[in-house]
Amino acid sequence: MTLTPAALRQQFATDFQRPTYHFLPPSNWMNDPNGFIQWQGQYHLFYQYNPFGATWGNMHWGHAVSRDLIHWEDLPIALAPTPGGPDETGCFSGCAVDNNGVPTVIYTGARGEKYDLQTQCVATSHDNLLTWEKYPGNPVLSEVPAIAGQQENFRDPFVWREGDSWYMVLASEIRGQGGVIFLYRSADLLSWDYLHPLQTGELHRDGYVWECPNFFPIGDKWVLIVSAHTGSATGTVFYFVGDYHDHHFTPIREGVLDYATLYAPLTTLDSAGRRLLFGWLRESRGDAEMRRAGWSGAQSIPRVLTLDDQNRLLMTPVAELGNQRRAHHRWEAVTLNGEIDPGVKGWALDIQSVCQLQAAGVVNIGLACSADGHERTDVIYEAATQQLIVRTTTYATGDIKTTASREITHALDAGEPLRLRLLLDGSVLEIIANDRTSLSHRLYPKDASCDGLRLAGSNATLQTLDIWEMASIWG
Repeated sequence: MTLTPAALRQQFATDFQRPTYHFLPPSNWMNDPNGFIQWQGQYHLFYQYNPFGATWGNMHWGHAVSRDLIHWEDLPIALAPTPGGPDETGCFSGCAVDNNGVPTVIYTGARGEKYDLQTQCVATSHDNLLTWEKYPGNPVLSEVPAIAGQQENFRDPFVWREGDSWYMVLASEIRGQGGVIFLYRSADLLSWDYLHPLQTGELHRDGYVWECPNFFPIGDKWVLIVSAHTGSATGTVFYFVGDYHDHHFTPIREGVLDYATLYAPLTTLDSAGRRLLFGWLRESRGDAEMRRAGWSGAQSIPRVLTLDDQNRLLMTPVAELGNQRRAHHRWEAVTLNGEIDPGVKGWALDIQSVCQLQAAGVVNIGLACSADGHERTDVIYEAATQQLIVRTTTYATGDIKTTASREITHALDAGEPLRLRLLLDGSVLEIIANDRTSLSHRLYPKDASCDGLRLAGSNATLQTLDIWEMASIWG
């Protein structure tokens, strides 16, 4: 008997580590967001999906639809590998566009036991994105530019309309040099002409291969987002802001979109003019744990992207998330000197704080705290070092302590308070500081009783602290 999506989801009702207000499939593995598009008033999110298990493999395109970016309806699988076809070992990542009223996806098809033959494919829908027909002439692009010096990494198309032509960026590597983004042009989405590298990276700084590019305008500037693969389980999402003229891109600012768990983001422009971004929130547990759990991966809360007057990329969770807020707890003018128990507990919380710190000030918001303090995740900011830190501490047995910690620099402007947005949802924690520094994290406490909050610090005052308990998006 095949279970419905709702029945599959119900199987995980007692799993407190499973997010309840972030999107994830009914079960099994999910990674990159794909084909994110608004169509006839609805948002469609496709995603890399393994329908056969909770670890990576068998890449299909899962599919869900929403009217508000928060509540989602599961739809049938959109793309599956075609035996003997150019995507026979996987339908990898790509995007969706409106081609004169015809929904069209452009994606990477993989062949070979090591998925190392990667070509670009096209599929269209004639029933409002419910089913998809692959172009019989696939692949539409298979030749890797000679400058790459390799044939294995050539994927993740991102396409946009510019004048009378379509343009596409593809991610790859230049062997021995680092990541590269190639630029192409087409009149019909089927025949593509290679133009030149749009941007190149440095091997030891930016990773050996780039993935999942996005290229789009915000105001009079253009933004390039790339996910840098380092050859291990880690990777970093970089952004470049600059000028784009005559199909050449000149960066004037570089930055990091996320320093930790968020990877392979995808953006779209909606009818309200918002540049929206989804990102895959990777697990930090092993394959055996994911198989036992029966699921893996979640999507971030979609973020609205803007630029500030210094051309820094700003990220704000969509306002629609506010509709999931329930009980509200608020504090004002809280002086931090030692540890405080605010009396709020929960695994699904939206936290916003504004803090004024002195030169040696420290603020610490503890989440997922056990009553004995042996398990907790701390979000810390140290004014003296300008370090934003997330640290999970657990005592596995007895007094054996383990920690998982990440520290990054988050410089405040002169006179600027520290503003933190924390989205805690089961094992997911999204941390955004002053709308411009993102430090996502995963945490896996041993049981549901580890749901306490703690406030601590010194030489700091919480001007405001708002905590909302969040409702499940699944009812």
